[in-house]
Amino acid sequence: MALLRAAAAADLLRRHRRAPLPLLLSALSPPPPTTPESCPDGPSPVAPYFVPPPPPLCRRRRSWPPPRVSSSSYVGRGILLPATFSIYSPLSTSSSASPDGSPDEDSSPPHPSPAAAPPSSWVDRWLPQAARPYAMLARLDKPIGTWLLAWPCFWSISMAAMPGELPDMRMLALFGCGAVLLRGAGCTVNDLLDRDIDNKVERTKSRPFASGILTPTQGVGFLALQLLLGLGILLQLNNYSRILGASSLLLVFSYPLMKRFTFWPQAYLGLTFNWGALLGWAAIKESLDPAIILPLYTAGICWTLVYDTIYAHQDKEDDLKVGVKSTALRFGDLTKHWISGFGAACIGSLALSGYSADLAWPYYPFLAAASAQLAWQISTVDLSDRLDCNRKYT
Repeated sequence: MALLRAAAAADLLRRHRRAPLPLLLSALSPPPPTTPESCPDGPSPVAPYFVPPPPPLCRRRRSWPPPRVSSSSYVGRGILLPATFSIYSPLSTSSSASPDGSPDEDSSPPHPSPAAAPPSSWVDRWLPQAARPYAMLARLDKPIGTWLLAWPCFWSISMAAMPGELPDMRMLALFGCGAVLLRGAGCTVNDLLDRDIDNKVERTKSRPFASGILTPTQGVGFLALQLLLGLGILLQLNNYSRILGASSLLLVFSYPLMKRFTFWPQAYLGLTFNWGALLGWAAIKESLDPAIILPLYTAGICWTLVYDTIYAHQDKEDDLKVGVKSTALRFGDLTKHWISGFGAACIGSLALSGYSADLAWPYYPFLAAASAQLAWQISTVDLSDRLDCNRKYT
């Protein structure tokens, strides 16, 4: 009998080592408390072949509630886990809970919001920090204004070239550099005179003077530097062009004041921005041909009225509050009718100027393409949408 009992006990031990999953799970769970009510007849007899579970599984008692752990980690079965996981970044261990364990209401989701800040310009990436405010003042980060100033110069220089010859590349380079300097000087004058208005307009409140990054004294010094460099370019031209170019400074310095007195500051900007149509021809011919230059100058003014009226629609609500004037406020709901008329006048004047200059036939297909682009710009712009106005302007 003793031998049979020993064999049975050994067999039960082997079976227990291969215990099924339910037995292991039951062993992992805390044992139920033993009370007199649960065993009214006293302890239940033990089966003759019952072997109690191993001590590491059945003798281990758990305390409840579990011990508190730090808010930065959770210990579970020998694994150290972060307190919170980001569903947007599997490697993120940032916690959105406050020190007392409650959710942080001010925490933002780790993924970027739809209205993310626009990417920085080349000015922020490449220029020294001390030079950035001056570059912003000259609008070097927004070259569209420089192109709008340079194109009339390039038109007249190209028209003044001899038949069958390319335009004077030296003159194109000089006028390109001059456009950068004159546009920067004009923006500096504009911001100096409008600094008390710019800080009340959403689009312009971050400009260097309005935001206080630069002082007016620094602005005047920067303006003097730009004008000095511009004078160096002007001195490369003939005497007739020097006088004509110097006379444009009256328009440059007076333009910022026009929005205070008239609803047509865009027309005055057209007179200023298209002065290069006169100057480019004079730099080549040392004279002006009214039959060619006046239609070209008129075309530039009409073109400026189109694009700058679209641009002015970005600020029409702020302009009403501040009390400044613009063609956007003057035209109102009839803006597209007005700028369509100015667009047609622009194309017609360019055609007349080209005809007077005896330009060859390739000029006219390019003019037709330009007119199609201008028609698309006018017909598709949403004048109530600031972003669309800015896209169509640029």
